[in-house]
Amino acid sequence: MAYKMNMTPKEERTSQRLFGTDGVRGVANVHPMTAEVAMQLGRALAYLIRNGPHRHRVIIGKDTRLSGYMLEQALAAGITSMGVDVWLTGPLPTPGISNLTTSMRADAGAVISASHNPYQDNGIKFFWRDGFKLPDETEAKLEELLSTGAMDTIRPTADNIGRAFRLEDARGRYIVFLKATFPRELTLEGMTIVVDCANGAAYKTAPSVLEELGAKVISIGVSPDGTNINEKCGALHPEGLARAVKEHGAHLGLALDGDADRLIVVDEKGKVVDGDAIMAICTGELVAREQLKKKTLVSTVMSNIGLERAVARWGVKVARTRVGDRYVVEEMRKHGYNLGGEQSGHLIFLDHSTTGDGTLAALQLLAVMCRQGKPLSELASIFEPVPQTLLNVVVKEKRELGELPEVMKVIQSVEQRLGSAGRVLVRFSGTEPKVRILIEGEDGARNEAYAKEIAEALSKSLN
Repeated sequence: MAYKMNMTPKEERTSQRLFGTDGVRGVANVHPMTAEVAMQLGRALAYLIRNGPHRHRVIIGKDTRLSGYMLEQALAAGITSMGVDVWLTGPLPTPGISNLTTSMRADAGAVISASHNPYQDNGIKFFWRDGFKLPDETEAKLEELLSTGAMDTIRPTADNIGRAFRLEDARGRYIVFLKATFPRELTLEGMTIVVDCANGAAYKTAPSVLEELGAKVISIGVSPDGTNINEKCGALHPEGLARAVKEHGAHLGLALDGDADRLIVVDEKGKVVDGDAIMAICTGELVAREQLKKKTLVSTVMSNIGLERAVARWGVKVARTRVGDRYVVEEMRKHGYNLGGEQSGHLIFLDHSTTGDGTLAALQLLAVMCRQGKPLSELASIFEPVPQTLLNVVVKEKRELGELPEVMKVIQSVEQRLGSAGRVLVRFSGTEPKVRILIEGEDGARNEAYAKEIAEALSKSLN
């Protein structure tokens, strides 16, 4: 099937709005990622969550970026200035904040992170009291509060000002939760696992969880210095992990990204196993245990057609959404599904967590390996991807594709040449100033040539 995707209404507004597909994101200390905006976002969030005379509270976590100190303090100042308390966790994975928000009965959670982006960037995203990311409508309300000045006159004084506390056992609480998701009758004893934490938020939690469950752990990417997060390591750069797996004769390698909400795996032979393959493996296990709800898996338009072919053997259908783990979760909640994710490694096990969690996903995959007693390479062989080429083009502006006739002409030409055996997907990133081009077809070299054609047309039109 050949098709294209223009910007969604959400993506069309990105250039005018603060919020993209995963919170607010940009270069640290450059609008909108400034201390001033962070403080105002904190004030707006506090304004929204106030729903009674009791003390309200927000959990704030971050990854290991240098700019996290600045934004953490500004966000906390904004929240406390509205009479709401904050609990600071320090570096903790994004899903850990989601979990603590619900377990501590907080009114909201906030994460300061730019996920897989380089250290110069940072971001802020929020969770509601139920542990789920804010829907578009709530984000729109936050932006409206910032633009209308509705909060300006609200200035609590005396003991009505909020307090800030350090949650000293945040990491321990999250580790306990993660271990509880791994079947009690299983153990990781006898397994050697290499884990790459991307010098990010999971640099202490992920190795600890695996070790406490019995594995021999070789840890890399666990020396954050504020500037090396995601730098040639982690889920975006699994090459070093692959070398370490073969060097140590490990059973597998696990690669997380900066905020540890995504997972990419390397099998015992050093071959990368992406989110699509992991979903296929876990789908088969859930079907066998009669635990896959409505026999449906949720993925995005970026997932390989090979995923649909892999799960079809069990009578499972794939429901596709636009790109972004939040939209996968929305589809799952709307229809009562319990497994979904993205090719990039955001994997959502809704029976355990409200958001993507790289470490939790790793534990579910390890449970399959333990139960079946098979190496990862054998398990992953059920997934045979159709060749894909993904190309990112940096652009100076974002415009609707329909407004770019030269680009549309090239896209339509590529679609005709691919025919029914392939597909074209062109979309603007919701988190970076880039256009993402995906070409899927049986001939990898031809895919790459087609992607370059479209990239050249985009660069001429937008740069």
